[in-house]
Amino acid sequence: MSQHPIQGLASLFGRIMLATIFFMSAVGNKIPNFDNIAGYMASEGVPLPKIMLAGAIVFLIAGSLSLIAGFKARLGAGLLFVFLVLATYYFHDFWTIEDAQAKQGQMIHFMKNLALMGACYL
Repeated sequence: MSQHPIQGLASLFGRIMLATIFFMSAVGNKIPNFDNIAGYMASEGVPLPKIMLAGAIVFLIAGSLSLIAGFKARLGAGLLFVFLVLATYYFHDFWTIEDAQAKQGQMIHFMKNLALMGACYL
C-alpha cells in the first residue's frame, strides 16, 4: 500500500515543527551567548559546563537537521531525547523548589519536556 503524497508532506512539516525549537535554541541562544549559558549551567551544578554546552549544541543541531532532512531521523530524535533528559534534570527540578509559583513554573517546563521526549519517539 503506497503512502498518499499529503502524508509525506505532513510528516515533513511535523518534523520541521518539532526540530525548530531545538535548532533555534542552539543557533539563536546557546551559540551567541556561550559564556553566559555556560556560567548558568555551572550555577545549576552541571559538571564541565563548557564541554557539556558544546556537546548540547552538537546534539541540538545534528538532531534537528537529521529530523528535518528525514535522514537517520531515529538517531536525530535520540540525540534530542538525551539532550532533553539532561536539560530537564538539571534545569527543571521542580521537586527542589519551595516557592509555590516558581515550583509550578518549573513543573510546567518539566512536563513540556516530557511531551517533547514523547514526540521524539512517535
